[in-house]
Amino acid sequence: MESYRDFARVYDEFMDQTPYDEWLLNILNIFKEYKIDKDAQVLDLGCGTGKMARKLAREGYQVTAVDNSMDMLEIAASEEDDHILYVLQDMVSLELPQQVDAAVSICDCMNYILEEEDLKEAFRRVREFLKEDGVFVFDMNSHYKYKEILACNTFAEDREDASFIWDNFYDEEERINEYQLSLFIQNEQGTYNKYEELHLQKAYEQEEVVSFLYEAGFSFVRVLDAETMDEVKEDTQRLYYIAN
Repeated sequence: MESYRDFARVYDEFMDQTPYDEWLLNILNIFKEYKIDKDAQVLDLGCGTGKMARKLAREGYQVTAVDNSMDMLEIAASEEDDHILYVLQDMVSLELPQQVDAAVSICDCMNYILEEEDLKEAFRRVREFLKEDGVFVFDMNSHYKYKEILACNTFAEDREDASFIWDNFYDEEERINEYQLSLFIQNEQGTYNKYEELHLQKAYEQEEVVSFLYEAGFSFVRVLDAETMDEVKEDTQRLYYIAN
């Protein structure tokens, strides 16, 4: 089952409580700290339906947005044109025509990379296409979130024209979280079609990720709790990695 195929159609509807504006403010503050000017070239990795890419473009940045889901990119490209360049690519095999001033990746996209060597390669690719004084900002779900919050729990949500059931299964030894997603989407006849998707994510330890970033050629790495923008704690659910 291909991830983000049928889910792409209702992704924004179900993600309407996602704190994109808060995340944007965090990114802008980091950009200011690293002197990333408003007209800078910014890469959005795993852009999905383009929510963050559009917000960055409206702040004045020149945005290239990359995703490996054609269905998500088609929705992104159908939105209001903010002069964003959308590219169908896997971040592990990233190729860009020129270097960028900054790169971002939000909403735990990096957790979808299941193999350590692939994650290392993704980091190497970003370092290759990032200017010497550029900054790379991304978030990842923590081992704590998979083990204690998602665990083997089931979540469900019902909207006017769509519903989902989301079953989680976390293999603590392999550190793989399996999301079994059942979607029910209303059709033109007023009945519902059922779709199923399987999503897999991996929990990486903070020390591993930092080590991979240094190995990829980054010279400085900082890690923060994505909610508090302060030091990481035992119950931190989402981490920001800031590398340059």
